[in-house]
Amino acid sequence: MIVGIEGTVERKDPTFVHLNVNGIIYEVQVSINTSNAIKEKKVKLFVTQVIREDANLLFGFMDTNEKKMFDTVLKINGVGPKVGLAICSTFTPSTFAKVVASKDVSMLKRVPGIGPKAASRILVELADFIVDGNGESGNSGALGEAVMALESLGFKKDAIQKALSGCSGDTSTLVKEGLKKLQRL
Repeated sequence: MIVGIEGTVERKDPTFVHLNVNGIIYEVQVSINTSNAIKEKKVKLFVTQVIREDANLLFGFMDTNEKKMFDTVLKINGVGPKVGLAICSTFTPSTFAKVVASKDVSMLKRVPGIGPKAASRILVELADFIVDGNGESGNSGALGEAVMALESLGFKKDAIQKALSGCSGDTSTLVKEGLKKLQRL
């Protein structure tokens, strides 16, 4: 899987760039925010690779938080790469986190391709969206991993949130504590 790409910009449009990497030119889909951030001829992008039956697509981001936001919205049922890129083009990661935290459906409906139902579903599923920042503790990464682990075991997100509230520690500790509390719920 490709997770990053570094090369020389051959062509730049608002929604994609052509990167020359040692003589091979790759088309990388980018958000408008990333496109505006590309100022130099030589560029390094964080990449999400989407492989489908009919295409092998690369989506590039200058900022790791923007990549995380894209990867997070792609996990939502009904949200594909086009809508994910539209969200990344409409909002910065910190603005998107505020929209999700305030459950602002009207702001999310501004994104092309998102209607009222999709906006509501996105806000429900992303209730715990957190942007990595300087002030964030390392615990939230472990908490996110623990939530995903417990979800993969079939527990509901609401029950997991209740069970893990007030817990701290590394991922394995959080999973163990979560399992103990979920047995009692």
